[in-house]
Amino acid sequence: MQNKGLVKLFAILFGLVSIYQLSFTFKANKIERDAEAYANGDTVKERQYLDSLATYRVDVDGKRENIKVFDIGIADFTYNEVKQKSMNLGLDLKGGINVILQVSVKDILKGLANHTTDPLFNKALDDASELQKNSQNTYLEDFFVAFDAIKGDSKLASPDIFANRTLSDEITFDMTDDQVKPIIETKIDESIVSAFEVLRKRIDEFGVTSPNIQRLGKSGRILVELPGVKDVERASSLLQSTAQLEFWDAYKGEEFVPFLVQANEVLKDIIEDNTKPEEVESDDQETSTEDATIDELLGEAETDSTSVAANPFFDLIKGQGYPGGPVIAQFDIKDKEKVINYLNMPEVRSLLPAERRYVKFLFGKPEKDSEIVELYALIGNRENTPQLSGAVVTDARQSYGPTGKPTVSMQMNAKGAKIWEEMTGKAFSQGSQIAIVLDNIVYSAPGVTTGPISGGNSEISGQFTLNEATDLANVLRAGKLPAHADIIQSEVVGPSLGQEAIDSGKISFTIALLVVLIWMFLYYGKGGLLADIAMIFNILLIFGVLSGLGAVLTLPGIAGIVLTIGMSVDANVLIFERIREEIAKGKGQKESIQDGFSNALSSILDANITTGLTALILFIFGTGPIKGFATTLLIGIGTSLFTAIFITRLLVDWYVNRGGKLEFSTALTKNLFRNISIKFLSKRKVAYIFSGILLVIGLSSLFTNGLDQGVDFVGGRTYQVRFAQEVSASEITSTLSEVFGSADAKTFGADNQLKITTKFRVNDTGSEADEEIRQSLFNALQPHLEGVSYNDFISDNEHKTVGLMKYYKVSPTIADDIKKASFWAILGSLIVVFLYILLRFKRWQFSLGAVAAVFHDVLIVLGIFSLTYKFMPFNMEIDQAFIAAILTVIGYSLNDTVVVFDRIREFYNEHTSWDFDRTVNVSLSSTLSRTLNTSLTTLVVLFAIFIFGGDSIRGFMFALIVGVIVGTYSSLFIATPIMYDTVRKLEEKKKK
Repeated sequence: MQNKGLVKLFAILFGLVSIYQLSFTFKANKIERDAEAYANGDTVKERQYLDSLATYRVDVDGKRENIKVFDIGIADFTYNEVKQKSMNLGLDLKGGINVILQVSVKDILKGLANHTTDPLFNKALDDASELQKNSQNTYLEDFFVAFDAIKGDSKLASPDIFANRTLSDEITFDMTDDQVKPIIETKIDESIVSAFEVLRKRIDEFGVTSPNIQRLGKSGRILVELPGVKDVERASSLLQSTAQLEFWDAYKGEEFVPFLVQANEVLKDIIEDNTKPEEVESDDQETSTEDATIDELLGEAETDSTSVAANPFFDLIKGQGYPGGPVIAQFDIKDKEKVINYLNMPEVRSLLPAERRYVKFLFGKPEKDSEIVELYALIGNRENTPQLSGAVVTDARQSYGPTGKPTVSMQMNAKGAKIWEEMTGKAFSQGSQIAIVLDNIVYSAPGVTTGPISGGNSEISGQFTLNEATDLANVLRAGKLPAHADIIQSEVVGPSLGQEAIDSGKISFTIALLVVLIWMFLYYGKGGLLADIAMIFNILLIFGVLSGLGAVLTLPGIAGIVLTIGMSVDANVLIFERIREEIAKGKGQKESIQDGFSNALSSILDANITTGLTALILFIFGTGPIKGFATTLLIGIGTSLFTAIFITRLLVDWYVNRGGKLEFSTALTKNLFRNISIKFLSKRKVAYIFSGILLVIGLSSLFTNGLDQGVDFVGGRTYQVRFAQEVSASEITSTLSEVFGSADAKTFGADNQLKITTKFRVNDTGSEADEEIRQSLFNALQPHLEGVSYNDFISDNEHKTVGLMKYYKVSPTIADDIKKASFWAILGSLIVVFLYILLRFKRWQFSLGAVAAVFHDVLIVLGIFSLTYKFMPFNMEIDQAFIAAILTVIGYSLNDTVVVFDRIREFYNEHTSWDFDRTVNVSLSSTLSRTLNTSLTTLVVLFAIFIFGGDSIRGFMFALIVGVIVGTYSSLFIATPIMYDTVRKLEEKKKK
């Protein structure tokens, strides 16, 4: 081998860098174990312990210095620096939240059009929303389509739409739609970039270790990953809050008492007019029907006429405001929507005098653990704009009020300070209040007792916890979102479930590694032992590179590493089998080693490049854990090539040069697979019939049974719930179907754990809907959760053993996009590999055989999943992880096929006198040892993960196991025979 010194230098440097990178992970883990031991189960004390290391101390000279926790001689590091450099764990290993936010382009368009009431514009918005349900376009593209379909003589540059004062510098009345569209696209893009930056600043202030935030294309979607987050509700609120801060003058509540009396009477009349009793029937049975009660008008459930309240509005009131204050009345939280709907009815609204026709009714922020909420009346205007908005806020800080409760203090710019002084002066002179409103909730409505407030200083008080006040200050400082953002896909993993995944991952990884190491030694003797050393070095490099790149390690990522071990074995097997062939020819040891490495190089490169191409496509199209799987697979392919080609060679040459003898076999394996001569091609018709039967059965099942599509592809919500005792999945399904209309519960792992899926309110992506559905789920499951409160059920306790362990949500829109991305990922991988094989082997027949075998393998895997998902004792949903498995199967199948094709090409060039069928049969026979050895080793690895790797990855592993078995079979009996038949037919045609 040339340049041994350079290879040694690189190996030493890579090894030292990897150890350096991993040392931070080991140190961070030790510190966290110390914190856990100190806290003894108290999570608050544990957090305080870690926070104390992240702060500074004052030395004897009064200077502040950061606390150093890790000294490696050449440098020392603080805890925050150590944590930043340590390996990042994904949600499935650490717990936390992963969400995709959809910034509302519809809201941005409304803002750009100055919230116009133009009916054509608003109809186009509504039509675009409908188009989005079955469209792959962005919302803006569908808006343009919808507007073009109905515009007639109107155009986007009309004064009622985009040719307004706000956009007057860029859009003029004489512009065509084609000229306006690029400007609107740019404005939308700027708003989404603004939203991205606002979210990034908020997350930075939140203090999450190793967060990930990235924009997804031009769709207005933003991916946010917050591993290790304990308070999921707080994180969700932080991400979705628009922080629309407004200051409104408030009416005195007592001024609206006469209005409420009149409203109550009008509502009574409406109810009486819409309640029509029917004739009394025989047997003294009275029945009555209700054509349209007030509740129906408001979208409420039907109510029997006999239960209608005598005073529809007054009966909802639970308390009054204080005299002179801004509160009209107090209501139950559950009645909020009904109250607002009552007040906004045209018949009720018409009771207001002309000077109050634009009054804005809003509810306040309820006290903690209270079911009562206060109603305010704010002084509105025709434009529905506040007297002062939060855009004037230049700084915000968490502080404390006179009573010691947390508040938020703010500083305004000069323009805001002037308006604020006018507002406070007016409130002081009239004895009125100013309502401070955040996202349409009144946080406080203080009076002004000391005269006008100058300088632009103000304070928001309310029923804040310390965290709420801190988050609000951070949000105001970071800025408001340009439009509301809905969580259209989310995954929440509890920390206890993450710890279980770490434990199961360690066990499966260790067992798989030990099995492979032992197998290599037993099969190849001392040569296998040298390969084991190279393989361990390979694992060190993989983890070092992952840590150095800041990549996220996930459970599928661990599976990718273990699969990489199998591929590393494959490279060594290829080399050792070629060396054994050279030794069998009577060559000397050094010459055999030289030729063995040289002859195996082509097959190793071709096999790894084809697998690498599929991994690259998976990396491009995948998100979250799937991208983690692709990342580790790509890194593993690179390090495996380096260690197999160079490190194993260094170790072998070192051993031989010392006078050692290597036969690359043991007494049991010396003559194994030697002198095999199987006529594979003579059995191809049997293989075709066998495969045809499997495909017909599989396709029949696919068309009748279908597949168990997960929420990734159909949308919905999935909950992983653990109980204290065994539960019946069918009983839970029946119970939840009554609550949600449709629901499915399946045993997930142990008999006390269920995976519950529902499409109930699938199009409602708001956080309020999530909370309501979670509450309904808990209520339905409560008989099986004896002694567990709702807070315990949804808590994020690290030692939690019962309750909601994991939550996953996908909206139908993004589910459709996931389907599309999955289709293109599979199709793209097939096209790329077809072209690569065509380039390498110069004949399209080789590409056809390889791709046909891949189609065969994918269809059989799909067919087996369709046939067995109803009775298998583990989850077999078709989701993004399954697509990753399919792409891995494609890579593995091609890997196997390319090795065979490489040998056929070699023999075809060497033995020109042989018939082509002899060339093919001998090639298949000579590679059989490698094929079976690699497949068996890989299967042992996959079975280890399947058994010990945890419930969440079992279906993924099953797909890989089936794929490896079918892929091995297809490389021998499908890919090569199809290639042979097409070549033979072409030659026969040429002869004719």
